Formats: sequence, structure tokens, C-alpha cells
Amino acid sequence: MNFLSHFYFERYATQSERVLGSLLPDLLKNVDKTYVFHPQRFEEELFIHPLSMAISEGWYRHVEVDKLFHSSEFFLEHCHILRKKLEPVLEGLPVRASFLAHIAIELLLDHLLIKHNLVNVGRLYEHLEHVNRAVLKNYLLTIGVTDIEGFYHFYDRFIESRYIFDYKYIEHISKPLFNISKRVWDFQTTPEYHQNLSKVLMEYEADHLQNFRDIYVYIQDNMTYLS
Repeated sequence: MNFLSHFYFERYATQSERVLGSLLPDLLKNVDKTYVFHPQRFEEELFIHPLSMAISEGWYRHVEVDKLFHSSEFFLEHCHILRKKLEPVLEGLPVRASFLAHIAIELLLDHLLIKHNLVNVGRLYEHLEHVNRAVLKNYLLTIGVTDIEGFYHFYDRFIESRYIFDYKYIEHISKPLFNISKRVWDFQTTPEYHQNLSKVLMEYEADHLQNFRDIYVYIQDNMTYLS
């Protein structure tokens, strides 16, 4: 799931560090896609400080949410249907429709959370701004992050841009979808590609995602890490 959907499961959290932890695996992947960390190996050091423990609690819940989501019938079915609808749109591009469908479903869910006022995007950014940075730096060093400066450079730009607000409008989703794809394939798009992709996404939301809340209920009901 994407950032806002992970925040959905922490929307009542009182600790900003818990919220950060629920996004941290994906934030780190955005800094360097080769990053692989296992904070559970360092619990003895990390659990000494309650705020550091809160980061791990958010991280563990992130991992479980993603596992439940990606193995769910909801995700598998929607990826299959949307992939077929995206194939004509991507004609002439190297982008795999299955790849784009996966990311598109996640961004559409974020869009729907905003559209139906199920989360407060501003509150998410407030949490990220109020994280104890000394605790976060120690956490990152403990799990093995070497480029702390690089992480903070990305983190500060992530907060400053507040681009998640843009997901309120489906026509703004095509750009991040193609930008994410450009991390894997080398290609250029035209306005027509963006228009066609936006049209497919709008139609898909209207025709297939009326019951989108079901996936959040399913995940919440099946989570075992409820700390």
C-alpha cells in the first residue's frame, strides 16, 4: 500500500514516531531501492527508548499491512482487471501493464481516502514534522543506514512538497505513475498518454471501486500486530 493507506491504520496514533515507522520502509526505499533492513534484529538496542520502540511498532505494522494487502483477493482481482484496461494505453511504451496496475491500485486507494475524507492528509505531515530527529537518527544508524544526510535530504523534500494532497484529483495521478515507471524503464511520454491513462483511472474508479472500504476492513480484521 502507499503512504496514505498506511497512515489510515495509524490515523489515531498519538506518537508521531509510530506514524513515521508506518511509512519508514517505503521512505527508505525511495532514497535507495537497494536498501533492505531488519529492525527486529536490533530490538535490544531499539526498545530501550519508548520513541524508538514506537518507530519499530509502526514498521512492523507496515510490513503486516503490505503482506495482507498484496495477498488479498481484492488486490489480485483488481490488478488483473486493471492490467487489461491499461494495456492499450501503454502501447508503444516499455512499461509492463501489470507493474502499472499494481501501483495504480495503490494510488487510487489513496485518492479515495482523500475524496471520502477518511484521513487527514495535513495531520500526516504534522506527524512527520514533529518526529524526534535525534531518536530517528539513532534508529537509522542502528539498523544500518549509512547515508543519514541523504535520507534527511529526501525526507525534508518529501514533507515540503506535500504532494500527497494532489492525489485528491485523479488527473494528477498519471504523472507519479509514469515517474515511478521511469525508475525501471527509459521512456518519454506525451500529453496524450497522460490523458488516456487518466481516463482509464477515472472509469475504473467509477465502475470497480465502489466497495474500496472493504480492503481496509479486511486488513484491520486480520492484523495480528495490534500494539
